[in-house]
Amino acid sequence: MDYKGNILAISGSLRSGSSNHNILRFLGGLAPADINYCIYDRLADIPPFDPELDHDHPPQAVAELRGLMKTASGIIICTPEYAFGVPGQLKNMLDWMVSSSSLVDKPVALVTASSVGSHAHAALLLTLGALSAKVIDGATLLIPFIRSKIDASGNITDLETENALRNVMEVFLGEIQ
Repeated sequence: MDYKGNILAISGSLRSGSSNHNILRFLGGLAPADINYCIYDRLADIPPFDPELDHDHPPQAVAELRGLMKTASGIIICTPEYAFGVPGQLKNMLDWMVSSSSLVDKPVALVTASSVGSHAHAALLLTLGALSAKVIDGATLLIPFIRSKIDASGNITDLETENALRNVMEVFLGEIQ
């Protein structure tokens, strides 16, 4: 198949060696050669959401991310759950996207990989719905007990998890082609 496009992958974890970053790297390895797959690594640079700064010229990090989102064929979010909720920096980033319409009708795959994860997964589905993102049926996945499914080098060791991630990517790629 001929895909051609851009996938923007965003981790809800700020730690570069996190399980979530490792999952995004795995998914990137499944992307066809004609897809530009980019893992966004500047989540920590986005300032706290301030409605007074949310106008035609927002802070530079926000403007850059909005531009990446607008040109992306689709977005993959992979996140942990912190204190039964969405990690603060990820939620903050999504708050900045409300007025820009950057996610309206944008195909999104959502993977929540954490100890439990169900609370963050549900909250993100609500938030993405409020942003009018097009969360793809079959491209959402909740992976509980993630640390037991990845080795110390970040490789997925659980065949069921690997197959589920392959399915998410296949469904997602089918949507953005």
